[in-house]
Amino acid sequence: MSDTSIGIIWNPSKTDAALLRDAVDKTFGNAAEGIRWWETSVDDPGTGMAQEAVEAGCGTVVAVGGDGTVRAVAEALAGTGVSLGIVPRGTGNLLARNLAVPLDDLAGALARIAADESTAIDLGWVSLDDGPEHAFAVMVGFGIDAQMLSETDDDLKDRAGWLAYVEAMGRAMAGTEMTDIVLEIDGDEPQDVRGHTMIIGNCGMIQGGLRLLPDARLDDGMLDLLLVSSDGALQWLETVRSVVWDNGILRRLTGGDKAVSTESTRHLTAESLRVQLASPLTFEIDGEELGDVSTIAVRVQAAALQVL
Repeated sequence: MSDTSIGIIWNPSKTDAALLRDAVDKTFGNAAEGIRWWETSVDDPGTGMAQEAVEAGCGTVVAVGGDGTVRAVAEALAGTGVSLGIVPRGTGNLLARNLAVPLDDLAGALARIAADESTAIDLGWVSLDDGPEHAFAVMVGFGIDAQMLSETDDDLKDRAGWLAYVEAMGRAMAGTEMTDIVLEIDGDEPQDVRGHTMIIGNCGMIQGGLRLLPDARLDDGMLDLLLVSSDGALQWLETVRSVVWDNGILRRLTGGDKAVSTESTRHLTAESLRVQLASPLTFEIDGEELGDVSTIAVRVQAAALQVL
């Protein structure tokens, strides 16, 4: 490593301590003796520990856990120049997937960190109901989110291909709540829209290689937005086709370079957004539910984080 001072922040509910320490010892050898360790807690999923690691002079901080742990650590490292290493041990592991970090492979993920090859990525910041900002590395939003789509039945997907997502969408239809939305993009004039799902992302791929935000890039200095207003079976089918076929399979086959919008599925990009909801809806940040909100302000911090 370019800086041998390493801190490891690990979620005890996601990995076995003995297995983790053994893998670290094998990867870093004698240097492992100087590694500092922090264990996350229910009260602090990693942000406070990451701040301590920065203050202690760690040049690299490794987050061992799921998307929540990674997000919490990334929030503290933003703009510090301290590198983030990721050992994915959660269910979604969405940032790790988008960075091609080995999954379910302690040794492989640690080897990536030890290789000391870094890249700068953007982070998003979101304020809910004019409260304090929270960082996010993957996606935030309300309505039918990436986690719902990722839970599509694997057996059905193997047998029916993209049609399996129709079944998943069907299960979600009953839980959607259409609402009026005032959307302000990059400080332009507010526009009135309607929808039940809005996803704002820094990267776009979820489980199964499905890209909800096909234009999203971790290092383009932009955030991507998906607004869904499907109402009725035909529009739901149109939405599934747009996500899975037009902006998924067909795009890969033809090499398309721009997301395709439809009447019920709209794609946009922005550096900042402000969203006012007529009816409060449950909001999620990198898969963590934060309760009902009415006002959302989002911005991107370009090249905020060095990731190994």
